[in-house]
Amino acid sequence: MTDLDQLTQSLARNLKHWRTERGYTLDALAARAGVSRGMIIQIEQARTNPSVGTTVKIADALGVSITTLLDYEQGPQVRIVARGEAVRLWSTEAGSSTMLLVGAEAPGPFEMWDWRLMPGDRSTSDPHPPGTVELMHVRSGTLTLVVDGEEYEVAAGASATFEAKVAHEYRNDGSDPVEMTMSVIIPLGR
Repeated sequence: MTDLDQLTQSLARNLKHWRTERGYTLDALAARAGVSRGMIIQIEQARTNPSVGTTVKIADALGVSITTLLDYEQGPQVRIVARGEAVRLWSTEAGSSTMLLVGAEAPGPFEMWDWRLMPGDRSTSDPHPPGTVELMHVRSGTLTLVVDGEEYEVAAGASATFEAKVAHEYRNDGSDPVEMTMSVIIPLGR
């Protein structure tokens, strides 16, 4: 079984588990997530690999982190994610990518990401639920952060944070790769 097959199976199992645990019908979850009922069915039957955006919308609608949606296995208090076990969720032919490093649920969903954004690449995001906060630390390069249409430059060694309830974008307008660590904190009771 390939990594993608494993991810598809895990997402199918976990989506059904969390939808059932929350007591959502297919129609209710589809409405909350803003995706079609057919998409929910295809994911639960492991017949499709949804986009990162769709997966995030479903996780938000269920009130769980994307980490939890992709891996429901309950383990000990300490969870170590080995280098090769991080989940690549987005990449481009130019070499840009995101890696979900680790996530947690208490006191609310919390995720840590490793980003590599190649020159000229960008990643856009729809607004997250109110109260969602993103924090990032740029290790190399200069990130152009666009929040609600306003641009901010975040140079290597600098950090930034914002409430992610508005559309936002990560962009590399420079000539060197941008490498950064990003955390997402999602409020309880979304």
